[in-house]
Amino acid sequence: MLVLVVNAGSSSLKLSLLGSGEEPLAAEELAAPRSQVDPGELRSALESGLGDADAVGHRIVHGGPRFRSAVVVDESVRRALGELVDLAPLHQPKSLAALDAVSAELPMVPAVACFDTAFHATLSEAAATYALPAKWNTRWQLRRYGFHGLSHAWIARRAPELVGAAAGGLRIVSCHLGAGASLCAIAGGRSVDTTMGFTPLEGLVMATRSGSVDPGLVLWLMEHEHLAEAEVARALEHESGVLGLCGTADMREVETRAGAGDAAARLALDTYLHRLRSLVGSMAAALGGLDVLAFTGGVGEHSAEIRAAAAAGLGFLGVAIDAARNGAADGDGEISGAGAVARTVVVRAREDLEIATQVRSLLES
Repeated sequence: MLVLVVNAGSSSLKLSLLGSGEEPLAAEELAAPRSQVDPGELRSALESGLGDADAVGHRIVHGGPRFRSAVVVDESVRRALGELVDLAPLHQPKSLAALDAVSAELPMVPAVACFDTAFHATLSEAAATYALPAKWNTRWQLRRYGFHGLSHAWIARRAPELVGAAAGGLRIVSCHLGAGASLCAIAGGRSVDTTMGFTPLEGLVMATRSGSVDPGLVLWLMEHEHLAEAEVARALEHESGVLGLCGTADMREVETRAGAGDAAARLALDTYLHRLRSLVGSMAAALGGLDVLAFTGGVGEHSAEIRAAAAAGLGFLGVAIDAARNGAADGDGEISGAGAVARTVVVRAREDLEIATQVRSLLES
């Protein structure tokens, strides 16, 4: 089965055609300003070979409480996905615009929605519940949904292969570190805890997102600074994180400036690492221990400094990495140090392979 994977970004649309052996056959990235792709450019891309797919897999950010696994998109599913826009107003419209555009060009090819929230549908009730008035939780279906599920699901498959162990017995902490960042506690291939919650704002310090902050602090600022709801939302989503602390969201620049003695960059880096180490510990506690620590995402894959600094504070969990292996890491591989009790690996983010796997599993079953 040839699967066309569709991934809608903030201003682009990524298309990749994967063969039956998961080999990439073709790929193209189209401009999609304001979530709109030029129909002519899309048609041309599909006619160049991408449209030879037997099925299309779409990355959809939010599945809400209903969609706990991949699903074939029909009229009722498409309508239900539109009703979830309120839960992810920054991301869901982009995914749905891509779904509509590609489906219009390939109306006879089955479209499958694969969700970033679905992997976390296995969270226990205790792990998913906010301690809010029960009537709020019931009325609005409030819960910790979690995100980056397609990336964490790939880690759950790939990390055991890298350490030569069966997935069923491993306790893995998956660190997806990119512009957005989250951790996932994985036991037996299933998510048991994660750092993002009802929205992608919870958890780690990120490029432009604050991560977890005291809600009382936000309320205090709204009162004392007379901030409107939209101003607070913009600040927390787009003006905070490492950008807010030192003026850049580029982790490479933060590392360079911190190394050169820039105080603001050093604070941003130290704050990022403090939250990262503390939440890895939290995820390990949810698992009752740690067997594998996995780094993925743009920062997780490419920053040896971040990996080394994170590991340096996790020796109590049995984490130790080899400096030479860490510095030379390129693609999938193990970077554990001698005597490490917990293994450490670097894994390329391959949401496309996870989407293709889910599509085939659904349609070939």
